[in-house]
Amino acid sequence: MLKVGVLGAGHLGKIHLRLLNQSEKYELVGFYDAFEENANKVAAEFGYKKFDSIAELIAAVDVVDIVTPTMQHFDCAKQVIEAGKHIFIEKPISNTVAEAEEIIALAKKHNVKGQVGHVERFNPAFTAVKDKINNPMFIETHRLAEFNPRGTDVPVVLDLMIHDIDAILSVVKSKVKSVNASGVAVISDSPDISNARIEFENGCVANITSSRISMKNMRKSRFFQKDAYISVDYLDKVCEIVRMQDAPEVPGDFDMILQNAEGVKKQIYFDNPHVDANNAILDELETFADAINNNTTPIVTLEDGTEALRVAYQIIDCMNARK
Repeated sequence: MLKVGVLGAGHLGKIHLRLLNQSEKYELVGFYDAFEENANKVAAEFGYKKFDSIAELIAAVDVVDIVTPTMQHFDCAKQVIEAGKHIFIEKPISNTVAEAEEIIALAKKHNVKGQVGHVERFNPAFTAVKDKINNPMFIETHRLAEFNPRGTDVPVVLDLMIHDIDAILSVVKSKVKSVNASGVAVISDSPDISNARIEFENGCVANITSSRISMKNMRKSRFFQKDAYISVDYLDKVCEIVRMQDAPEVPGDFDMILQNAEGVKKQIYFDNPHVDANNAILDELETFADAINNNTTPIVTLEDGTEALRVAYQIIDCMNARK
């Protein structure tokens, strides 16, 4: 079991603490939180060991799980890596792309592993169909959330949209060619709703919408590719694959057949892959333990987290240019 400590015991930090405490792959040593009142409350309520400094926590563990506000990610990661310890770091990887690139360089220099907390990669609806997503040419995503003051200190792109950016980059094997975006600040000082169009060098186009001022929650993606349409509902954890293939010579009574203007007939198949129930946060943390123990590449690398952040800032820059 890897000894692990958590930096940050806020809303998400407490979830990480609970799951790491349950995990059979980690031994939870304790946590550090800069807010003394909150740290004492968490220690008293849950019985986790409270450390008095980041340095003390780092010295006691093999892995540090960074769940602090984004502004603190870089400074925390730098201290951990320079001490030769592995890092799991919540999304976004850091506040700037330059910081993210330095985290990558430091991790290579000190030969430590790192993983970024893009949790939707572990959503069971996504993992059930990821291997079926093959060279998509059009992608449409909607990530809509009811208003929550927590997170409004950053643009909706870094708060919500970055989840979909990372998932899209993981299945589109091509470089970003261009980005076009617009956004509106309704309640916050930064955009609360945003739409982005990403074009890739291979011709794929992704249309992404995110909002944190919606009347209802929605987290859906649709992937269109040759002879198939794949939908993923991250919220309800269901997925569907609609396939098309050449129609049989003699269709059955219940076969669904489409015929185009040229007379080509296609048969439509509906497939609802089985979705295994899981805890995506626990899965991402435990697969990182596996990567450390087996010396393999983490599922969401520091480089992945950096590319998602890079594209997110391209979108933000595009929105700012419209002001």
